[in-house]
Amino acid sequence: MLVMSATKVRNEWSAVVDTVIRDKPMLIKRTRDYMFLSDVGFLNELLTAYVFHAQVFTEDDGSTTISLDEIDLIENSASEQEALLKLAEAIYEYSKDYYNDYSYWARGDRKAHMPYVIKSLLLDDVEKIGGLIQCRHGKS
Repeated sequence: MLVMSATKVRNEWSAVVDTVIRDKPMLIKRTRDYMFLSDVGFLNELLTAYVFHAQVFTEDDGSTTISLDEIDLIENSASEQEALLKLAEAIYEYSKDYYNDYSYWARGDRKAHMPYVIKSLLLDDVEKIGGLIQCRHGKS
């Protein structure tokens, strides 16, 4: 059974949750709507491939600017390490804003941000987010 009806899910809620946690994710159908129910571990596995890519530039004043490719975020600081930490903090703050006002942020081109937003929120740690940023050095 690939899809379970919402009525059956309601009637068998405990069994459905047990299946999702211990066995596999499930697809649920309610009228014309389809939903996906999984445990967080499975979601983390789905998002494993999502990492951030950024360009690092050394400015004329010696400071470092890091520009994120996937989301329009740029940070500058005295050192590359400080700029990377500030960028990770910016990613986390953006992710919280995006999720909290999903109907606004998930329009148009920003829909593609969703996997990165969920990944950042699941990590819930600025240092871990920073560890996902793959930097390449560019010319300023």
